[in-house]
Amino acid sequence: MKKQTFKVQNVKCGGCANTLMSKLVDEFGAIKVNLEVMPREITLEIDEKKISKLREALKSLGYPMADEHLGFIENTTAQAKSFVSCAVGKFELAKE
Repeated sequence: MKKQTFKVQNVKCGGCANTLMSKLVDEFGAIKVNLEVMPREITLEIDEKKISKLREALKSLGYPMADEHLGFIENTTAQAKSFVSCAVGKFELAKE
């Protein structure tokens, strides 16, 4: 495993970052989200064999990797999912 950084779409705020960190930790370990750059970046220790799983997990939350070329419907769906994921992340932060 080696530390890698990936550019991710639709990440806007701390709520999004919280969702990424909390929803992916069990399968991928600790994830750092950089909100200082555009597109946003996530950094984690990952085995090359698990990158495709990470790609799918990100997409399922509405945060596809920036190198993915999505069609109109897929892109719109990802944006809607990210909106919900962000709201869930903000809600979880507020509960703490």
